[in-house]
Amino acid sequence: MNNIKTLGELKKIGWISKSIKDEIRENLIKKISLKENPFPGILGYEDTVIPDTERALLSKHNILFLGLRGQAKTRMARQMVDLLDEYIPVVAGSEINDDPLNPISRYAVDTIAEKGDLTPIDWLHRSQRYGEKLATPDVSVADLIGDIDPIKAANLKLSFADERVLHYGIIPRSNRSIFVINELPDLQARIQVSLFNILEEGDLQIRGFKLRLPLDILFVFTANPEDYTNRGSIVTPLKDRIQSQILTHYPKTIETSLSITAQESNKIKSQQEKINVSDLINRLIEQVSFEARTSELVDKKSGVSARLTISAYENALSAAERRALINNESSTQVWISDLTSIIPSITGKVELVYEGEQEGPFEVAYNLLERATRTIFADYFPNPELLKKKKNKETAKDDNPYKPIIKWFDQGNNLNIFLETKDADKIQLLYKVDGLYALAKKQYPTLNEMELALLMEFILHGLSGYSMISKKVMEGKIEFKDLMGSMLNMGSQHFTEEDFNETDFN
Repeated sequence: MNNIKTLGELKKIGWISKSIKDEIRENLIKKISLKENPFPGILGYEDTVIPDTERALLSKHNILFLGLRGQAKTRMARQMVDLLDEYIPVVAGSEINDDPLNPISRYAVDTIAEKGDLTPIDWLHRSQRYGEKLATPDVSVADLIGDIDPIKAANLKLSFADERVLHYGIIPRSNRSIFVINELPDLQARIQVSLFNILEEGDLQIRGFKLRLPLDILFVFTANPEDYTNRGSIVTPLKDRIQSQILTHYPKTIETSLSITAQESNKIKSQQEKINVSDLINRLIEQVSFEARTSELVDKKSGVSARLTISAYENALSAAERRALINNESSTQVWISDLTSIIPSITGKVELVYEGEQEGPFEVAYNLLERATRTIFADYFPNPELLKKKKNKETAKDDNPYKPIIKWFDQGNNLNIFLETKDADKIQLLYKVDGLYALAKKQYPTLNEMELALLMEFILHGLSGYSMISKKVMEGKIEFKDLMGSMLNMGSQHFTEEDFNETDFN
């Protein structure tokens, strides 16, 4: 195609012009017929958002993706570029990508009238056919639609009544392209009104000019649900002109969430070679986001994006790497105690309600991690809560697999796990607790020493989560001891950002 340079040559090959929506529709039909996924890498939407989007594109609709932050709304829109033809012809020099066979701008019409079949054409790659604008309160009609350019009028010696003095905004310049407006409710109502005619009639109104400019654009809008935001709303007539509204959502299962984190996290080769991350650690990190989405301290209207777990995973790896570097270890694994390092990944990505603000972001983040530990623990070991509820207390006592561990702490023993302890030293510390190794080995007899040690540490964190032993996080270490002694010594202490004051989460 690139060897065709003029309008006459384009006509000779029998080029047929298509609207962008027809173009996308035809290419989507091909992909569906070949069982190809038009949205690769979008996980968890296979039975919901993707089919809805395909139906909208087949119907040649403009689309509104409605959902909370971090739900791949913009990514879905950007991937639609792959449904475009690889190249399309445009009139050379056109500001709005004029189709040589169907010109709409004054420049293109005049050029073709003057040069005819000798009109030069360029070829536009699909990667150049995407426009995106983040809606902010300061966006103006001139930014989106256009304005009169006095400098152009002066240079061309034209009056302001001449169409050629217009400077096109970002939307006309996205003619024959996909154009995305992110966070549509943030756009002022009067600016949203300027989109009415473009969506419905194809008119442009700029400073008194009313142009019949039938732009060929696929519009994609993204927004948080109107009821969930106090920043603004989508005016009803505009919403009525957007033919398909598609609701997005967070991953519905932890398996989907795991796949998203594995796909999106920043993979540093040296970390992957040195650090082992067990499935248990991965699930604990993912569970934090699930706990946050149901927590009464977190603002559900804001949402908890997948970026939380991605950042948390990266921080956990870096914590293990830092510890290995300090101890000059060639390899290590992410321990449960390393998860204290993911707190900065949580505090910056959750919006708190009033009660959460009173608790404090660091306290809330730790509580989410504790709740995640408690939830996942019941998937790996007998649920301590069920043992407590047994009617026959003597039978419960005899059948309690945690009895030796709890007894060891009740005898006045405690265990201090320093966050920068060498792996070998940590394993030896864990072996000191009566019954800890035996329980881990009984439940998972085929695991190696490091894997069993991780589960041994997990048991301690899990038992503290179920208030069977006490756990206190202090500067540089985690202390486990008997519950009763901890309760007697517990004061009114609170965790702050400035330091790790001794805190009991039970």
